[in-house]
Amino acid sequence: MKIRIIVILLGLLIAMPSMNLSAQNKADDVLGVWLNQDKDAHVEMFKRDGKIYGKIVWIKEPIDPDTGKPKTDKHNPDDKLKSRPTLGLEILKGFTFDGKKEWSGGEIYDPKSGKTYSSYMVFESKDVLKIRGYVGISLLGRTTSWTRVK
Repeated sequence: MKIRIIVILLGLLIAMPSMNLSAQNKADDVLGVWLNQDKDAHVEMFKRDGKIYGKIVWIKEPIDPDTGKPKTDKHNPDDKLKSRPTLGLEILKGFTFDGKKEWSGGEIYDPKSGKTYSSYMVFESKDVLKIRGYVGISLLGRTTSWTRVK
């Protein structure tokens, strides 16, 4: 009986690091390139300092029809930031994985409105990511679905 308990305990000790690794791999499942719901931009999710960030890496219409120049962050409320290019713009910041299914504690910036929202992300399926942006509580917000770019 004692040997059986020892074998079970050893098995658990051996399995624990791999369980942690599995959670780590799941945390990285969000990494890669995603097509936004409007199908007019690709956002690359990457890890920095243990948190998830995302930047625009492709725009369907990269030229502003009003100026004939590359699109800029013209709706940003900070006048100093209005001239920065939309391409390469970091729009997702500071998400952490909860160890189960959700990335939270981050913010999403909408360059079409110049507004920043609290946000969280969950998978709807393997290649569809639901992102909810909200003000205050998550009931007051909007959800968008992004598709993984293959």
